[in-house]
Amino acid sequence: MKFVIDTSIIIAVITNENHKKQLIDTTKGSELLAPSSLHWEVGNAFSAMFKRKRLTIEEAKLALIEYKKIPIQFYDVTLEIALEYAYKYDIYAYDAYFLICADKLKLPILSLDNSLLLKAREAGLKVFEVKS
Repeated sequence: MKFVIDTSIIIAVITNENHKKQLIDTTKGSELLAPSSLHWEVGNAFSAMFKRKRLTIEEAKLALIEYKKIPIQFYDVTLEIALEYAYKYDIYAYDAYFLICADKLKLPILSLDNSLLLKAREAGLKVFEVKS
Protein backbone atom coordinates (compact mmCIF):
# COMPACT_ATOMS: atom_id res chain seq x y z
CA MET A 1 0.00 0.00 0.00
CA LYS A 2 1.03 3.62 -0.47
CA PHE A 3 0.36 6.49 1.94
CA VAL A 4 0.93 10.21 2.10
CA ILE A 5 2.19 10.73 5.62
CA ASP A 6 2.24 13.99 7.50
CA THR A 7 4.43 15.49 10.18
CA SER A 8 2.33 14.10 13.03
CA ILE A 9 3.15 10.56 11.89
CA ILE A 10 6.88 11.21 11.70
CA ILE A 11 7.01 12.99 15.06
CA ALA A 12 5.03 10.20 16.75
CA VAL A 13 7.45 7.57 15.44
CA ILE A 14 10.78 9.32 15.97
CA THR A 15 9.92 10.63 19.44
CA ASN A 16 8.45 7.32 20.62
CA GLU A 17 4.90 8.54 21.19
CA ASN A 18 2.01 6.19 22.06
CA HIS A 19 1.07 5.42 18.45
CA LYS A 20 4.59 4.42 17.35
CA LYS A 21 4.11 0.64 17.25
CA GLN A 22 0.72 0.89 15.58
CA LEU A 23 2.08 3.32 12.97
CA ILE A 24 5.03 1.10 12.18
CA ASP A 25 2.76 -1.96 11.92
CA THR A 26 0.36 -0.03 9.65
CA THR A 27 3.07 1.20 7.29
CA LYS A 28 5.36 -1.84 7.27
CA GLY A 29 6.06 -2.76 3.65
CA SER A 30 4.26 0.35 2.38
CA GLU A 31 5.54 3.17 0.23
CA LEU A 32 5.55 6.44 2.14
CA LEU A 33 5.25 9.75 0.33
CA ALA A 34 5.25 13.31 1.59
CA PRO A 35 5.70 16.82 0.28
CA SER A 36 9.26 18.11 0.35
CA SER A 37 8.24 20.53 3.10
CA LEU A 38 8.23 17.65 5.59
CA HIS A 39 11.87 18.30 6.56
CA TRP A 40 11.12 21.88 7.55
CA GLU A 41 7.97 20.88 9.40
CA VAL A 42 9.89 18.34 11.47
CA GLY A 43 12.33 21.10 12.39
CA ASN A 44 9.48 23.42 13.29
CA ALA A 45 7.81 20.74 15.44
CA PHE A 46 11.08 20.19 17.30
CA SER A 47 11.55 23.91 17.90
CA ALA A 48 8.02 24.08 19.35
CA MET A 49 8.87 21.12 21.59
CA PHE A 50 12.03 22.94 22.76
CA LYS A 51 9.94 25.95 23.78
CA ARG A 52 7.59 23.74 25.80
CA LYS A 53 10.56 21.92 27.38
CA ARG A 54 9.30 18.62 25.93
CA LEU A 55 12.51 17.85 24.05
CA THR A 56 16.21 18.53 24.46
CA ILE A 57 18.64 19.16 21.63
CA GLU A 58 20.28 15.81 22.33
CA GLU A 59 16.92 14.02 22.03
CA ALA A 60 16.17 15.91 18.82
CA LYS A 61 19.48 14.86 17.29
CA LEU A 62 18.78 11.21 18.16
CA ALA A 63 15.29 11.52 16.68
CA LEU A 64 16.76 12.94 13.47
CA ILE A 65 18.95 9.86 13.13
CA GLU A 66 15.77 7.77 13.24
CA TYR A 67 14.02 10.12 10.81
CA LYS A 68 16.78 9.62 8.24
CA LYS A 69 16.17 5.86 8.37
CA ILE A 70 12.55 6.18 7.22
CA PRO A 71 12.26 5.60 3.46
CA ILE A 72 10.12 8.49 2.26
CA GLN A 73 9.65 9.57 -1.34
CA PHE A 74 9.35 13.34 -1.56
CA TYR A 75 6.95 15.16 -3.85
CA ASP A 76 7.35 18.80 -4.87
CA VAL A 77 4.29 21.00 -4.57
CA THR A 78 4.04 24.36 -6.30
CA LEU A 79 3.37 27.38 -4.14
CA GLU A 80 0.60 28.62 -6.45
CA ILE A 81 -1.41 25.44 -6.04
CA ALA A 82 -0.73 25.39 -2.28
CA LEU A 83 -2.13 28.90 -1.98
CA GLU A 84 -5.23 27.91 -3.93
CA TYR A 85 -5.85 24.99 -1.55
CA ALA A 86 -5.10 27.15 1.50
CA TYR A 87 -7.66 29.69 0.33
CA LYS A 88 -10.28 27.16 -0.74
CA TYR A 89 -10.12 25.02 2.42
CA ASP A 90 -9.20 27.78 4.89
CA ILE A 91 -5.99 26.07 5.99
CA TYR A 92 -2.32 26.88 6.36
CA ALA A 93 -0.11 26.29 3.33
CA TYR A 94 1.77 23.63 5.31
CA ASP A 95 -1.43 21.58 5.54
CA ALA A 96 -2.25 22.29 1.91
CA TYR A 97 1.01 20.64 0.82
CA PHE A 98 -0.19 17.31 2.23
CA LEU A 99 -3.65 17.62 0.69
CA ILE A 100 -2.14 18.39 -2.70
CA CYS A 101 0.25 15.49 -2.43
CA ALA A 102 -2.60 13.07 -1.65
CA ASP A 103 -4.83 14.57 -4.32
CA LYS A 104 -2.28 14.58 -7.13
CA LEU A 105 -0.94 11.12 -6.29
CA LYS A 106 -4.43 9.68 -5.60
CA LEU A 107 -3.30 8.26 -2.26
CA PRO A 108 -4.80 8.21 1.23
CA ILE A 109 -3.42 10.51 3.90
CA LEU A 110 -2.18 8.89 7.09
CA SER A 111 -2.25 11.43 9.91
CA LEU A 112 -2.85 11.86 13.64
CA ASP A 113 -3.99 15.44 13.00
CA ASN A 114 -7.78 15.39 13.19
CA SER A 115 -8.18 18.84 11.64
CA LEU A 116 -6.07 17.81 8.64
CA LEU A 117 -8.11 14.63 8.24
CA LEU A 118 -11.32 16.67 8.42
CA LYS A 119 -10.08 18.99 5.65
CA ALA A 120 -8.94 15.99 3.60
CA ARG A 121 -12.44 14.54 3.80
CA GLU A 122 -13.91 17.94 2.90
CA ALA A 123 -11.68 17.90 -0.19
CA GLY A 124 -12.97 14.44 -1.10
CA LEU A 125 -9.65 12.73 -0.37
CA LYS A 126 -9.10 9.30 1.10
CA VAL A 127 -7.91 9.20 4.69
CA PHE A 128 -6.42 6.39 6.73
CA GLU A 129 -6.96 6.82 10.44
CA VAL A 130 -5.05 5.25 13.26
CA LYS A 131 -7.36 4.45 16.12
CA SER A 132 -6.06 5.07 19.61
